Amino acid sequence: MNVPDHILVVDDDREIRSLLTEYLQQQGYRVSAAADGRGLHAAMAQAHPDLVILDLMLPGEDGLTLCRELRARSEVPVIMLTARGEETDRIVGLELGADDYVAKPFSPRELLARIKSVLRRARALPENLRSGDTGVFRFAGWTLDAATRNLTSPQGVLVALSGTDFRLLKIFVEHPNRVLNRDQLVDLMLAREAGPYDRAIDIQVSRLRQRLGEDAKEPVIIKTVRGQGYVFAAHIESAPQ
Repeated sequence: MNVPDHILVVDDDREIRSLLTEYLQQQGYRVSAAADGRGLHAAMAQAHPDLVILDLMLPGEDGLTLCRELRARSEVPVIMLTARGEETDRIVGLELGADDYVAKPFSPRELLARIKSVLRRARALPENLRSGDTGVFRFAGWTLDAATRNLTSPQGVLVALSGTDFRLLKIFVEHPNRVLNRDQLVDLMLAREAGPYDRAIDIQVSRLRQRLGEDAKEPVIIKTVRGQGYVFAAHIESAPQ
């Protein structure tokens, strides 16, 4: 018997929580709800949801802060709700690891479509891009331990990685010297369908380059292939976990 997907709704508006809970339950989902960050943490400790719907404007810790905290320890897909229309907020949310953005007011049917799309992307990994069995990757003096998610610099310094940073770097080290186009990276990063002006992947690549100490104008590890995508140009030495 198939177990219904579990969705956690985090919004301080009681009417929205009730509306989404009732609607999504009617669509066959199992739904939990929380009003703030404290409720989110309690819900995550009790059961791991398949997807989180997270309001940007919350009392106490806001949605961006909570999204960053989620991404630091979990790969659960996140759809953010916001009444803001500024591109900056949208890009910051995507940079922190949100998988999609829905602006208020929204249609429950639109949100449902986004939920299905994000869950589908989270589970539909191309066969030729699936993770291998190796767990420790060494490149250009750097070491990435996939089991602990630790990245160590050539100087022996531990570099902090968010969940988004880790997923992107692991994609690259598992497929070195191969051009990965933007569509492939969007799918592998569990991101939303990218529009023509969507800079989410470019921002994430730029941030990862900063983690690796790359020169933004002349990167040598993650190179841009104009009109095609990105290529991880470093030689990889890998070892089993």
